[in-house]
Amino acid sequence: MVRKCGVVYYQLLVLCCLLHGRLQGCNGAADMGVAAYNESAAAAAWSNAKATWYGQPNGAGPADNGGACGFKQVNQYPFMGMTSCGNQPLYKGGKGCGSCYRVRCTGHAACSGNAQTVTITDMNYYPLSLYHFDLSGTAFGRLAKPGRADELRRAGIIDVQFARVPCEFPGLKVGFHVEEGSSPVYLAVLVEYENGDGDVAQVDLREAGAAAGWTAMRESWGSVWRLDSNHRLRAPFSIRIRSDSGKTLVAPNVIPLNWRPNTFYRSFVQYSS
Repeated sequence: MVRKCGVVYYQLLVLCCLLHGRLQGCNGAADMGVAAYNESAAAAAWSNAKATWYGQPNGAGPADNGGACGFKQVNQYPFMGMTSCGNQPLYKGGKGCGSCYRVRCTGHAACSGNAQTVTITDMNYYPLSLYHFDLSGTAFGRLAKPGRADELRRAGIIDVQFARVPCEFPGLKVGFHVEEGSSPVYLAVLVEYENGDGDVAQVDLREAGAAAGWTAMRESWGSVWRLDSNHRLRAPFSIRIRSDSGKTLVAPNVIPLNWRPNTFYRSFVQYSS
C-alpha cells in the first residue's frame, strides 16, 4: 500500500488547524489545479513555495522510510533522510521521483537562509500552494539556524524558495531493484540513484538473444516500471533508461540469468555529473 504523504480528510484538517494553529502533516485543503512544472525556469532562478514537515522530528518521513516513489531505506546513504514529498508539479505522476532541489527557508526568525538539497521520494496529495514541499523532519530542521530546528518545526508552515539542481550520488552506480511479485512473465523494476536529472521518463528492456530488441516498459507507480509479457522472459536483461531531459543510459545484462524477486542489482553505469 502506497503511503500518501500528509493524507488528511478536509474535516480533520480544519480541526487540526483550529487546535494547533498550524499544519504539521495536514497538507492543504484542496487540489490546487497546478500548472506543469517548468524545469528550465526553476533552474534559472529561485521560485517560491510552501513547506511543511511530517513523520518524526529527526526522521526520513513515513514509518517505513519509503514512500510513493518506491525508494527504500531513505534514512540511509545516499538520501540520509534529506527527502521530501512533492505535490503534482514536482512529483509529476511519479516521473519526478528522484529529482533534486535546493530549498531555502525565508520569512521566519529561525530560518538560516542556507539552502539544503532534498530529493523527491514521496507524493503530497494535499498541497497548500502551487508548489509545496512536505519535507521530512530531518530536512525541515536543516533549514533552521543552529539550535533552532525545533522552533522552526513548531511553525508548521513556512515560506521557502527552491530551484532544481543536478543530483549527485558519489560512489554509486544506477541500481535496479526487482520488485516482489515479479515472475518469468512479469517483471517490475525500481530504478534509483541516477546522477544528473535524477528522474526517469522511460525504461526499456532487452532480453537475451542476438535478435532481441528493446521492449518498452510501463510506468507502474512512482519509480517502478513493469513489463507484462506474453512469453517467458529470457534473462539476462539489459535495461535502457531515459531521463526527463532526454539523456539515455544502457545497463547491459544488469539483471542476471538467475535473478530473483525482491533483490537489488547494481549496474556498472552512471550518468556523468
